[in-house]
Amino acid sequence: MPRPIWKGAISFGLVNVPVALFPAESRDTLRFRQLDRSTLSPVREQRVNEQTGREVAWADIVKGYEYEPTHFVVVSDEELETLDPRASHTIAIETFVAAAEIDPQYYDRPYYVAPTRGGEKGYALLREALKRSDRVAIAKVVIRTKEYLAAVVPVGKLLLLELLRYAHELRDSADLEIPDTDLEALGVKDKELVLAEQLIAAMVEPWRPEQYRDGYRDDILDLVRRKVEAAPPPTPPPESDETAPAQVIDIMSLLKESVRRWQDERTAAAPPTVGSTAARLHEE
Repeated sequence: MPRPIWKGAISFGLVNVPVALFPAESRDTLRFRQLDRSTLSPVREQRVNEQTGREVAWADIVKGYEYEPTHFVVVSDEELETLDPRASHTIAIETFVAAAEIDPQYYDRPYYVAPTRGGEKGYALLREALKRSDRVAIAKVVIRTKEYLAAVVPVGKLLLLELLRYAHELRDSADLEIPDTDLEALGVKDKELVLAEQLIAAMVEPWRPEQYRDGYRDDILDLVRRKVEAAPPPTPPPESDETAPAQVIDIMSLLKESVRRWQDERTAAAPPTVGSTAARLHEE
């Protein structure tokens, strides 16, 4: 069973439902390290003073807010701590709105809501009440040290907590050149609109999210797999010599050896797919 990232209760009126939050997404982003071309050694980023060009130690770095170009005010960690919202461990419902009223652009990140011990009845009660009224609950919740606006949404047997973007976080679209709704002025004919509707109807099919894949990610993983398989075997380390220079580690060779050992351990199993091999590489 996955570990919850938050435990508390949903509060609406005088009702408190003990619940836990679980991540509903897994952002699988491929990451590359920056390497020195000549040695394939990782390159470390430095904190450099823009005026002097000198490296700055962590102990000498402070937080600053740029209120005008090149003009800053310093804010200390202690000052920020006094402003941190207190973790109340409550999803405090403030109001209920029609589900269709929330524009999709406000939805940011989903979490599964599951009842904890003693919360089953209240959980089911809230879920079914939201379904029958076609409403979602708007709430405030503190996760870690940040307060979020959120919507509690019924999805089948599940309650989903959707973190919402605040209005000020969305860019204004007023400056975009968007066609007006006067179709006649745009030269859109009724017959064209009918044909477009027929085309949409002909292309309708059930929503099956599992049939869609990130082709670019798959291509990258396949490229990495082929490079690992084609990489030369690792060079044996030299005999112990305290005066010898540090040995350059060839990451790709180590990955290749890891793949070979992994495959040897599973000779009786079916050969791994591109996705599973890449996932193993990512873990190594």
